[in-house]
Amino acid sequence: MKEKMPEIAIILPAFNEEQTIGLTIEDFHSTLPEASIWVINNRSTDATATKAQAVLHQLGCKGGVLNEPRPGKGNAVRRGFTAVEADLYVLADADCTYPAKDLPKLLAPVLSGNADMVVGDRHAAGQYATENKRAFHGFGNRLVRDLVNRLFGAGLSDILSGYRVFSRRFVKTYPVLVEGFEIETDVTLHALDKRLSIVEIPVDYRDRPEGSASKLNTFRDGIRVLRTLVNILRHYRPLAFFGGMALLFLVLGLLLGAPVVEEFVRTRYISHVPLAILSTGVMVIAALLGSVGLILDSIVYLDRRVFERELLRLGAVRSDRPDHSTQSGIASGRANKNLT
Repeated sequence: MKEKMPEIAIILPAFNEEQTIGLTIEDFHSTLPEASIWVINNRSTDATATKAQAVLHQLGCKGGVLNEPRPGKGNAVRRGFTAVEADLYVLADADCTYPAKDLPKLLAPVLSGNADMVVGDRHAAGQYATENKRAFHGFGNRLVRDLVNRLFGAGLSDILSGYRVFSRRFVKTYPVLVEGFEIETDVTLHALDKRLSIVEIPVDYRDRPEGSASKLNTFRDGIRVLRTLVNILRHYRPLAFFGGMALLFLVLGLLLGAPVVEEFVRTRYISHVPLAILSTGVMVIAALLGSVGLILDSIVYLDRRVFERELLRLGAVRSDRPDHSTQSGIASGRANKNLT
């Protein structure tokens, strides 16, 4: 009996990509004609949807155009993941920055069962540094990458790559709660936190074609980077986040209360009553923050237990399958080269 070929869906979130959507579809279809291509039209005000539908029809390509009225790449990805059924999912940008020729090597680790998510590493060949004209974005990328690697003991090179391949079990167990460009960071954090296997493979990267405008904004996206850093700590390491704040308030409370205690020990009398009240209030805040950190840390742990049970229920965890998580080191540069 002939083995059934896995169904592959290519998800292309698109916002005002009239200039590039046709070329992107043609590139992916020529590389992988058996895949379905789904363009998620994210409130475009130009002819993105019409152009995409025309090119898909002209090529006889499986797939179609899905409209997502809520703005933000995260919402577009959520629409694609919930509406499209497939065995493997490819996520790429619709701006011709990621060549489709790299797709077969990205698919290989997921097809072989060695990865739940494969990330196209733009930095390995140095092309992203050459093509990227926004220095602050490079700084923001490094800041997020270093924090994530330190918190999770990972060795990832490209946290914010938009070129990824996912297994079905990843997509169907991943709750998309972010709405914007934070989606790349969020899928990485989900994989690391839930111990799903990640592999990074070097890919080519090219800047947008002339006449195609980027949606990135240095200052707005800088604020998003800072917010992302705070949310990483708050959501995934609550004990470190709230415990750190508790420690700061504890030190402040001790500094404020030291003169009060010294006076009471010396005179058995307190004359700095307002300072005593303030220091007591600060110490109470420190205790509350520490308690919140402990409670949320327990909730995060229970969430991981629930997720593991869900994987077991789906029959996705097999005792004979080796652990290929990034935390075990398979996503290191040397391992990636072996996979390619």
